[in-house]
Amino acid sequence: MRILKIQTLRGPNYWSIRRHKLIVMRLDLEELANKPSNEIPGFYEGLVGSLPSLEEHFCSPGVRGGFLHRVRQGTMMGHIIEHVALELQELAGKQVGFGRTRETATPGVYQVVIEYAHEQAGRYATRAAVRLCRSIVDTGSYPQKELEQDLKDLKELHQEAALGPSTEALVKEAEARDIPWMALSARAMIQLGYGCYQKRVQATLSDHSGILGVELACDKEGTKQTLRDAGVPVPRGTVIQFLDDLEVAIEDLGGYPIVIKPLNGNHGRGITIDIQNWEEAEKAYDTAKAISRSVIIERYYRGNDHRVLVVNGKLVAVAERIPAHVVGDGKSTIEELIEETNRHPNRGEGHDNVLTKITVDHTSMNLLDRQGYSLDTVLREGVWCYLRATANLSTGGIAIDRTDDIHPENIWLAERVAKIIGLDIAGIDIVTPDITKPLREVDGVIVEVNAAPGFRMHVCPSQGLPRNVAAPVMEMLFPSGQPSRVPIVAVTGTNGKTTTTRLIAHIYRQTEQVVGYTTTDGIYIDDHLVEKGDTTGPQSAQVILKDPTVEVAILETARGGILRSGLAFDRCDVGVVLNVAADHLGIGDIDTIEQMANLKGVLAESVSPHGYAILNADDPRVAAMAQKVKGNVAYFSMNPENPVVQDHRRQGGLAAVYENGYLSILRGDWTLRIEEAVHVPVTMSGLAPFMIANALAASLAAFAQGVPIEAIRAALTTFRASVEQTPGRMNLFNLGRYHALVDYAHNAAGYEALGGFVRNWPGERIGIVGGPGDRRDEDFIELGRLSAKIFDRIIIKEDDDLRGRPSGEAAKLIAQGIIQQKPDCRYEVILKEIDAINTGLDQAAIGGLVVILPETVGPIISLIEERRPLPENGTSSIASNINKTELQRSVVNSGVS
Repeated sequence: MRILKIQTLRGPNYWSIRRHKLIVMRLDLEELANKPSNEIPGFYEGLVGSLPSLEEHFCSPGVRGGFLHRVRQGTMMGHIIEHVALELQELAGKQVGFGRTRETATPGVYQVVIEYAHEQAGRYATRAAVRLCRSIVDTGSYPQKELEQDLKDLKELHQEAALGPSTEALVKEAEARDIPWMALSARAMIQLGYGCYQKRVQATLSDHSGILGVELACDKEGTKQTLRDAGVPVPRGTVIQFLDDLEVAIEDLGGYPIVIKPLNGNHGRGITIDIQNWEEAEKAYDTAKAISRSVIIERYYRGNDHRVLVVNGKLVAVAERIPAHVVGDGKSTIEELIEETNRHPNRGEGHDNVLTKITVDHTSMNLLDRQGYSLDTVLREGVWCYLRATANLSTGGIAIDRTDDIHPENIWLAERVAKIIGLDIAGIDIVTPDITKPLREVDGVIVEVNAAPGFRMHVCPSQGLPRNVAAPVMEMLFPSGQPSRVPIVAVTGTNGKTTTTRLIAHIYRQTEQVVGYTTTDGIYIDDHLVEKGDTTGPQSAQVILKDPTVEVAILETARGGILRSGLAFDRCDVGVVLNVAADHLGIGDIDTIEQMANLKGVLAESVSPHGYAILNADDPRVAAMAQKVKGNVAYFSMNPENPVVQDHRRQGGLAAVYENGYLSILRGDWTLRIEEAVHVPVTMSGLAPFMIANALAASLAAFAQGVPIEAIRAALTTFRASVEQTPGRMNLFNLGRYHALVDYAHNAAGYEALGGFVRNWPGERIGIVGGPGDRRDEDFIELGRLSAKIFDRIIIKEDDDLRGRPSGEAAKLIAQGIIQQKPDCRYEVILKEIDAINTGLDQAAIGGLVVILPETVGPIISLIEERRPLPENGTSSIASNINKTELQRSVVNSGVS
């Protein structure tokens, strides 16, 4: 077996709209291609011996043991690897269950799809599953040590990728509230929401957290002084920087017991409490000094350690924290008790689990010594032995919920303290012998105020009621009624995507909102180019969704991005599907036009329940997508009598049609005329049917989102097929005695749509044609046939990027198609694109049209502009003389581009 490719999907995709996290492996079974599992000696026994837990996989039989039954009866290796990869992740502690295996058009090559929790672990599990099955095929077993190492590696990968417990709590609450989120690349920040509605968090710091409050909370002595000035009970203490000052500082506090801790520390590091003599004080000073240049000396207050969490000025949780400890059973040593405690399933490394494992270090040994114990001591039953002086969960402590126990006066005090320090989210540490009584009555004090407090002790206390402390954070960031999402309009199809995307963006610009959009030309925010290039994939879409200035997102969504990564968003408000035609077939295991329709249909299926799928009623494959749409459906059509539109209209549905020369919106019995096509420049004065269809789709998408008809009309009458607004899309140049037209048509559907305009040109029509080298042979032949139907003369060129084809091969196939269609057609082959274009322009007849279908638009437009084209006011006078009868016939018969 051989892995050919592994891809990671992160959004709605070809395999599942609901399950976004999928690994897709392209696997060549090689010599196992025709050998089911029941024909491999010992395979079933080896698989069950290695992974007996596969008994829990139901598979298609729908019963426990169903999958293993299929293995015994005989199933293909790709299917087995799917289940093994899922089971390895399950054994590593992650619940995943979705998988698919499909043979491709290449015999013996399969696509194996598995769900993952964390993508690096998912990719590892996929490769490990192949190794495991290969080993069983070859040797009858998989070494236990290798399986244990696989599971160990998977667990480590999960731990490395996992969000911290506080961030995890916030993310889960965001998901529960339907707030989208994404991880940012810097400083472990998480973005909640899209565009201008976004908020950012870093652990429990939010973009509401003021820098002054955070800095003050990090200054322990400054915090204490500020609170003391406000009349808040805080420990008496001072700050020193030299050991020589320690004795005087202790005397000023009235002697022992004292606490020594670093000025700049966290998680309880470097803190020593209940110091009773000078020898202990010296050791504690050295411990604190190792962490901070300045050291705090405070009076020690007896009592229990409590963490009070205040969010947005309101107390939301209280936890009593108990330091790491063990309790004697009368027979086990302290070391054995620690090992037993650490075996509890709730304990893990660092912050990854509910509790943290207890570690024995220099601090623990000193504390044991102070208690008169060693690791070999056997504690009497019920006797407590502390292993940490501080009660931090990160050092093995436990938490008990006390939210319902705190005295009202202490609630008032905690909320006041958070406001005094200036924190939106504050963790206030209180030492008091009784949290149910006011601090002033029991000599309780506030010892610290923490910015970015951990949520773990409140979300998952060791004892008591868990508190959803993430909910008030979300309520603070996204108050009731405030949106978290900007409107997303996504556009896909075989042809016309870029023009339609740009036109929708132009329509929204009339509403004076900041519009971010992605196209094959680049990423734009309003009129500003952010990044040049083909930016129609999910990474480019995320640039728009991450931008805090964007109020509306218009996203061109190409086939390739959906295949490689899935959509960049979980759902869209409007999903536009223009058409589906035979382009890019044979690439990415999309081999039929039906599969291509399913791929592009992902966008329609991702429309929100309250949104609209804008579908082409003239394309049966697109119209059929309505069956899977969860939201509303609106159709556009070049034929007002289209039965799909008429039936939809009778049911009160929304549509846009081209009727009596007008672009019109239909809703029930009402017809709203937007504008006459001759006044819409992008339609070439109504001469380009496919541009009319694009304008209908764009108008309908905007109207469905509530854009006023006046704004749509204003946009349609000011949007032109120009180099500035739609480079490479029906760019017509007046070169005096002839015209040149530059268009990016590169497939059969694009040629047919272009032909609806070109065939009506009254003069000689020269076509300079070619196509991308990664298309099928039959695609090139079809381009040749269509070229012979459209043009009087043809010059065949080839792209600079041959995409793996030998030079001249594509041109020969196009020529073959020309001859098949029209044996006497005039054509020549000039492979170098620039030479072919210059030849066509130099040989153009008076009143003729030279149609250039380039590989890259920019250099060709520059070449034409060197010939000093005349300025155009709308469509040229020559184009205006096109036979109107022929035009109307072409409009009725044309499909959408």
